[in-house]
Amino acid sequence: MKIWNVLKLICLSLSMLCTAPSSRAQNATDAEKDKKEESKVVTVEVTPAQVSSSIGDKVQFKAIGKDANGQAQPDAVKTWFAAPFDSAGADTTGVVSFFHPGEITVGAVIGGKTGYAHVIVGKPHIARIDLAAPPTLVAGASHRLMATARNANGDPRTDVAFSWSSENPGVASVDAAGLLRASKPGKAKIRVTGDGANAEVSVTVLTNSIASLSVSPATASVKTGDVVHFSASSKNAQGKSIKSEIAWAVEGSGAEIAPDGGFVAERPGTYTIQASIGRRSSVASVVVTPRDIAREVEVVAHVMPKDQQFAEEWIWDHYVYLSSIDDKVYLYDISDPAHPKEADPLKVDARLVNDLSVTPDGKIGVLTREGASNRKNGIVFFDASDAMHPKVISEYTATVTGGVHSAYINSHYVYLTDDATGSLRVIDFADVKNPKEVARWEVESSGHVEFPTPEGVQVAGRYLHDVQVIDGLAYLAYWRDGLVILDVGNGIKGGSPEHPQLVSNYRFDYVQLYGPGWLAGAHAVYRYKNYVFIGDEVFPAMFEIASRERIPVRGISHVMDVSDLAHPREVATYSVPESGAHNIWVFDDVLYMGYYNGGGRVLDVSGELRGELYNQGREIARIWTGDSQGFRANLPFAWGAYPHKGLIYVNDVHSGLWIVKLGKHKQNTLTTETPH
Repeated sequence: MKIWNVLKLICLSLSMLCTAPSSRAQNATDAEKDKKEESKVVTVEVTPAQVSSSIGDKVQFKAIGKDANGQAQPDAVKTWFAAPFDSAGADTTGVVSFFHPGEITVGAVIGGKTGYAHVIVGKPHIARIDLAAPPTLVAGASHRLMATARNANGDPRTDVAFSWSSENPGVASVDAAGLLRASKPGKAKIRVTGDGANAEVSVTVLTNSIASLSVSPATASVKTGDVVHFSASSKNAQGKSIKSEIAWAVEGSGAEIAPDGGFVAERPGTYTIQASIGRRSSVASVVVTPRDIAREVEVVAHVMPKDQQFAEEWIWDHYVYLSSIDDKVYLYDISDPAHPKEADPLKVDARLVNDLSVTPDGKIGVLTREGASNRKNGIVFFDASDAMHPKVISEYTATVTGGVHSAYINSHYVYLTDDATGSLRVIDFADVKNPKEVARWEVESSGHVEFPTPEGVQVAGRYLHDVQVIDGLAYLAYWRDGLVILDVGNGIKGGSPEHPQLVSNYRFDYVQLYGPGWLAGAHAVYRYKNYVFIGDEVFPAMFEIASRERIPVRGISHVMDVSDLAHPREVATYSVPESGAHNIWVFDDVLYMGYYNGGGRVLDVSGELRGELYNQGREIARIWTGDSQGFRANLPFAWGAYPHKGLIYVNDVHSGLWIVKLGKHKQNTLTTETPH
């Protein structure tokens, strides 16, 4: 296996080479040399072959090439790498640093052959337990305590066993699951311990003088996915309202009710809701009918330049730009969507043209670039006033030579992701011929390692993948660091484009979500109303993008309520089984998404969102984007989906651009039944 193929194995999101210190252009040159040079190396032996390690450790590996007879050869190591690259990083000498738990593959390339070592990185001891304070309870009431274990960098952990205790169980006791039961008036301290950490809260129990309890609404009729907010009114014998924690329960499978009384059902049927405080209880009912919104899909047109892989799309007016995993941007006039007219592609020096967009007036475009032959990647500004014949105006490479994956235009600023350092850069292009960097921002808590290289400092373990800027707030999909919100002009933290200020950071337990050994992190971000949609991208630790074989991918979409920007909270998920989440757009209460091997998806996101949206019948359409003549035959790999003038434009890595429209309503054959 040649060095270039090995390096392609450790790509992220079809583009990024991990932390190998030489640039992709140099790697390609090395690959050509490998073809010309005779090498007797048949196998590569890496030592230690197996080892256990911990976060923060550095391990020195050695490698030697051997011929067919097992004799050592003098060939030097061309490249060291560690995968997944978001969990470990290798320098040029074979020293590997570990900064996330899981299974790590360490590789060395000698004479065009690759040898491997296997490392198990253990999970660290937690640094703290966050314990939410309980409300005031009356005797007889109960409350589920919420505790979250966290690593030193703030990552949540869901694999830590907790032990609970009460200093005054006669007043309030707590069971092994953290369920608090109030017994009599008084005060008690509740403690939780786990993995050497602990936390405690105080609870106050009042006299239970509740004489009556009623639930509102008494009955409701909704569709699957709709949220009903039940409330309970408790009064004493004199009719005075008394505040106390309510224990909610739902009878019937296929629905759930949250501690705040929020009910949502995945399955149609009739459900009974019960509210309880001690021995007092009251019930209500809900009739749930199917959402029944699925529609047929009709293909209007399909364009697919031969033997090509594709990336991003951008639509403005009646023009489509389609970038490639190559050096081209394909251009189409869609005045007649059924017959797109193609112009000559725009070519730039790149191995991959990834993101691209134009200003709202359609005059200036920007595209991101990775793998330039001169090692100067960055972004390219182009004149898009003649949309079918764009011309390069200028480039910005000074601080982003390592490559740019995503960029977002807001006013005369471009917010972009720097592959080399995992930082956010803000570029001012008010003078488009002389763009300049005005800000840099990066997370500090992420485990990462910096490597000096001939092209500058590169960082392993910190990766920024996507950015969106709305109303002076930047929403960042910061891979292992989750969702980051910055003030870049909103004013809540005094930020500006030149001085971004942190508002909040919400982190996920990716090891628990997907298991060890996967490239997994927050990939796509999209703000809509009071929600931020975060799509996880999950790839094998090593894969070859140029292969014609199937690449298994995974990933769900998290729905975050950001009504309180300082405290985002996850309220729902959208998970297409065994498929991989990618780009997201939301317009008029409809989410359009490329779900990789799940094709294009169209989802109803109207109203309040809770629970698992996939199971609620909220999918309006599923768009199959596999093609027998595609780069990978009959294997969809939808990158995104974008609505435009009544049509949906789905860009697929394997099969190009699909233009489709929604057809007639699909009849739902489900009946309303009472769950058992």
